[in-house]
Amino acid sequence: MINTSITTIKDFVILGFPGLDPAYYGPVSTLLFLTYLAILVGNIFILVFVGVEKHLYKPTYLIFCHLAMNDLLFGTVTLPRMISRYWWDDKIIPFGACFTQMYFVHSLGAIHSLLLLIMAVDRFIAVCFPLKYPVLITNNIISIACWVSWIGTFLRMIGLVLHALTLPYCNSNIIVQCYCDNPSITNLACGGDVTSVKTVAVGFAMFSLLLPLSFIIFSYILIFVIVSKMQNTEGRYKTLSTCTPQLFISCLYYLPRCFVYLAHATGFSFSMDIRILLILLYSLLPCAVNPIIYCFKTKDIKDILMKRLRNIRVGIK
Repeated sequence: MINTSITTIKDFVILGFPGLDPAYYGPVSTLLFLTYLAILVGNIFILVFVGVEKHLYKPTYLIFCHLAMNDLLFGTVTLPRMISRYWWDDKIIPFGACFTQMYFVHSLGAIHSLLLLIMAVDRFIAVCFPLKYPVLITNNIISIACWVSWIGTFLRMIGLVLHALTLPYCNSNIIVQCYCDNPSITNLACGGDVTSVKTVAVGFAMFSLLLPLSFIIFSYILIFVIVSKMQNTEGRYKTLSTCTPQLFISCLYYLPRCFVYLAHATGFSFSMDIRILLILLYSLLPCAVNPIIYCFKTKDIKDILMKRLRNIRVGIK
């Protein structure tokens, strides 16, 4: 008989896409590798570019740097394991490594949400209280807010992992997902108060997702109301252009998640492969696309890039 009060599992098996034919492992691993390469190049470029350009030592770009660092870490925590799963058919992940990956996956996701909240506060004060902006939003204040988000979330997520570790794991060790996360792991528990652990995990997720999202929606509604009342068309366009990158980044992060959660709540079901694909898209797509948004939708960065390119062309001639 299996003892359902003691953990006997030493490692987990990352199944990935259950219905994927082995013939496609090569193309999938190549696509994942290119995605990781894009995340590395794009986000390192943003960190170096903002660090080198003194004109960009402003609160908004500090937030961009923290987001780039978060995206870089998230890609590094998840993608190498996924790539090895399909490149070398390396499916085994040790018990401790799986829980470590889960810790960082949920921590970095929650930090990303809080950074988007700080970004929304930055734009909200800039548009609604422009005279107070230089006092309320400074580099020091933004740096403190961002680092508090990092440190507070890392401390908070220790409780999530420790709570999941109170469950015994002694039966199945197959994770039907491309990386270790709380639902995939706790579904494998063979005893203990699984319902309590899952309820706490959902509470953590809702706090990390819905609280920032509520303020972000509220802030942008007020911003659009104020912009709509502006008489000056040029001022209206300029104000909206300063909010466009932040709005794109927020939508890219929240809309796919909300779609998956609403679909689940309304009883609309996906196949397991489609569900995993959607999770990967809303987890990894922002990491790869955000640097492009920073460069092409942010006026200061775009202007400096264009100036640098013109100087290079003149130098070549």
